[in-house]
Amino acid sequence: MEPSPKSSGPDLGSLRIGEGQRHGRKAGKRLGLMAAFLGLVVIATGVVFAFRDKTPEVEVAEAQKVASGRQALLNASGYVTPRRRATVAAKITGRVTGVFFDEGLHVHDGQELATLDDSDVKRVLESAKADRNSSQAAIADWQVQLKNSEIELRRANALLAANVGTQETLDNSEMAVNSLKAKIELAKVQVLGAESRVNEAQQSVDNCVIRAPFDGIIVSKDAQVGEMVSPISAGGGFTRTGIATIVDMNSNEIEVDVNEAYIARVVPNQPVTAVLDAYPDWQIPSKVRTVIPTADREKATVKVRISFLKLDPRILPDMGIKVTFLGDEPEQKSGAPVASATVPQSALHDDNGKKIVFLFKDDHLERRAVSVGSTRGSDTEILAGVVAGDKVVVRGPANLHDGEAVKLKK
Repeated sequence: MEPSPKSSGPDLGSLRIGEGQRHGRKAGKRLGLMAAFLGLVVIATGVVFAFRDKTPEVEVAEAQKVASGRQALLNASGYVTPRRRATVAAKITGRVTGVFFDEGLHVHDGQELATLDDSDVKRVLESAKADRNSSQAAIADWQVQLKNSEIELRRANALLAANVGTQETLDNSEMAVNSLKAKIELAKVQVLGAESRVNEAQQSVDNCVIRAPFDGIIVSKDAQVGEMVSPISAGGGFTRTGIATIVDMNSNEIEVDVNEAYIARVVPNQPVTAVLDAYPDWQIPSKVRTVIPTADREKATVKVRISFLKLDPRILPDMGIKVTFLGDEPEQKSGAPVASATVPQSALHDDNGKKIVFLFKDDHLERRAVSVGSTRGSDTEILAGVVAGDKVVVRGPANLHDGEAVKLKK
């Protein structure tokens, strides 16, 4: 046999994959897919547990008592403000030499609160008094001279009548008398001028004493001994402009901003129920004193001032307060349901045509079906299901459910 000739091309048979190699590659691919799948499962499980462990945050509000007898037309919030509040300041620039009060002190009209350095103005006062005394002494001297000149004038008249004296002597005597009278009148005018300068200097001395402008309570102590005070803040931040702040507690009232869309519901002398943030269970009877006839264009509100029917020592300036503007006395209908509380409208939810709320108790939610009444401003009357004092959820996730653990939003 003749040997077959050698092929000059590449040996394609060397590229053939063996049966064992083919099975090994398939197994590696399966292992890679399984590892990727397990990784996705771990990641998804971690995400689920992360969201499962996150406790929902909610905001709550307390159900309020219903104001009996009258319908609530509008709710608003504001602050207690005194009508008489003054920052007591000095009329002149000076250094404080004495402070005779502290915060919380009851003071009376005209009571001395502080003193300023008066050494310079006292010297001016002494100089003015010296000028006055000098003019008064000159008047006394000229009055003595006038008395003597009048004697000489009478003597000259007698001598001239007896043809002994001359007319020149008589004229000189008359001139001396008239001259002294004019000097005395000038000196009197000078005394009046000196007296005015004395009063001016005395006023400057009196300005060194700062007194209370009315009866009230000191709520702020703004200067200490050694500090400079000035009514025009001379010297920048190193000079005080006030000594103390006094408040007349008998002038305390409520100031609230009412949305201009609802201001038509507010009229003077309208009954109001006020509740201080510090005493949520204390309802204070009040009434509208005045509606300020101007609006705030930036906030779209109108300022309303409300007077307390009876003042109380617990009512302090700048306290936060909530008010309810009441309507007319309604007619009582026999058998009509009575509201047990009011809650914000945001606390109500629809559940298959029924109204429900979520109560916050021991860091958990309790689903509660309620029966609602009429609307009172931004609140709704609850006829059954909630009582005053219950805490209802007003804001939170949309998927809240009964028994869910939640926490209060900070």
